[in-house]
Amino acid sequence: MYLTHFEAQSDSFEELAMPLFDQLFNFANWLTRNREEAEDLVQETYAKALKGFPSFRLGTNFRAWMYRILRNTFLTSRTGLKAKMTLSLDSEEEEPPELPVEGNTPETLLMERSNLELLQRAIDELPVYFREILLLCDLEEMSYQEIAETLSIPVGTVMSRLSRARKTLRNSLQITVSKGMNHGL
Repeated sequence: MYLTHFEAQSDSFEELAMPLFDQLFNFANWLTRNREEAEDLVQETYAKALKGFPSFRLGTNFRAWMYRILRNTFLTSRTGLKAKMTLSLDSEEEEPPELPVEGNTPETLLMERSNLELLQRAIDELPVYFREILLLCDLEEMSYQEIAETLSIPVGTVMSRLSRARKTLRNSLQITVSKGMNHGL
């Protein structure tokens, strides 16, 4: 039995693409903040990638190529376009207050869960270009070079955006924590 050119391409696409499914879904879920939209986004990403697979150059970074397709699909979607937000980057950097932790008591477990929720909300409020760079670096553990390829930006831009994203996130969390402390939370 001989495989057609399309069947051979489809097989190699599947071998490369399927191991990335969970990572792409997690990234899509963070970007869209909605499970159903994330599922649609990943499905559309895979459809576009399969259709465009003949243009993929073997030997280049397939993972970055897939993330770029997902990102571009998100940005041109209804959700991506309306997810624009500006934040000031001019505030001074301060160290966040240290929270004491003494073990796994019900109180500390509640505090951890509350802190995770605060962090997720703060990440969700970041502009897309900050949120995506944080997620690719810190959750997906991509190198700066992979992120640069994925986002089609220079490595220097990756580093500066990542720095600004972390600073913005830190400032947002500091404001939230200080407001909570003032309200007895």
